Amino acid sequence: MNRIFRTVLRLALCLAAPLVPPVAGALDLPADAIVLTISGNVTEANKGADAVFDMKMLEKLPQKTFSTRSPWFPDAMTFTGPLLRDVLAAAGAKGKTILALALNDYKTEIPFDDVLRQDAIIARLMNDKPMPVRAKGPLFIVYPYDSKSELRSEIYYNRSAWQLKALTVR
Repeated sequence: MNRIFRTVLRLALCLAAPLVPPVAGALDLPADAIVLTISGNVTEANKGADAVFDMKMLEKLPQKTFSTRSPWFPDAMTFTGPLLRDVLAAAGAKGKTILALALNDYKTEIPFDDVLRQDAIIARLMNDKPMPVRAKGPLFIVYPYDSKSELRSEIYYNRSAWQLKALTVR
């Protein structure tokens, strides 16, 4: 969203605030560029609207850091970001599957129960630095592959969408 649109949107919401009761668990409005959109079954926190996150909103969620080896890097890398399940909970998302979409149009399907069983994160940092698009960023779904042998498989590698831009919950 451009700056003028965000300003007009905030002004409209401020004027309407006395007329609309607050929604428990509703997300804040993004102050910066939107980096992640969650659509589909996100009705609880957002009353049916898409949940959108800027980087600061993702930073405010509890963070998890782990180091792991993967097929994409010759050495173990350290990744930091919120658990995928925490991001989905913040959006009020519930469903059976999640379709992850990347900036390069890569799509992968993740079973919702996988998010509850595994500690996948939406990495926003790699080795304590933001990830540019050229280095699989700005967001990357990463599993702690070294923590369980079952995670070192094509199934989980394929679910690891880099350059993540959207999640659709069904």
